[in-house]
Amino acid sequence: MTTIDRRHAAHLEHVEAPGAMLTKTAARALAVLRISTGFVFLWAFLDKTFGFGYATPAAKSWVNGGSPTKGFLANVEVGPLQGFFHSIAGDAWANWAFMLGLLGIGLALLLGIGMRLAAAAAGVMMAMMWAAEWPLAQHTSAGKPSGSTNPVTDYHFVYAIGAVVLALTYAGHTWGLGRQWAKLPFVQKNRWLI
Repeated sequence: MTTIDRRHAAHLEHVEAPGAMLTKTAARALAVLRISTGFVFLWAFLDKTFGFGYATPAAKSWVNGGSPTKGFLANVEVGPLQGFFHSIAGDAWANWAFMLGLLGIGLALLLGIGMRLAAAAAGVMMAMMWAAEWPLAQHTSAGKPSGSTNPVTDYHFVYAIGAVVLALTYAGHTWGLGRQWAKLPFVQKNRWLI
């Protein structure tokens, strides 16, 4: 065995198994992912609320009487839940649930607190949005191309699984308030709030 082989073997003895360690670089990368993903949700909330003119014009903002769900849900043209989505488009409860979800998920991810709850909420929200877009369909109910780019996975899945990964890796502990949050007595008693 050469000197290089012995050094390599010695190094491998000290390497921890997958899942047993998280390097500082990896923790920082996860923090960047957490903050970026949180901002995606928070930005959607802010733009729909105030109409900054990106996805939502000011005249159609929530504060000016617009509906955050009506435009999207009323125009669902695919999937087995098309009728359901049309029936709730613009309903006050749907608007509030959607907007509170965007705000809650966005703030939780940005701050690094309540990551498990945020991951569950993101999973539910993304599943509902996936069902509304129904990427499995190649054609709309009118027979036009659906515009689906991938029937297997899409951004809904990536956001949902990303939120789960962030929660499971305690990504809120780096550049966030996760450590302080986890030490609070009510969080200690209710571990699902971590």
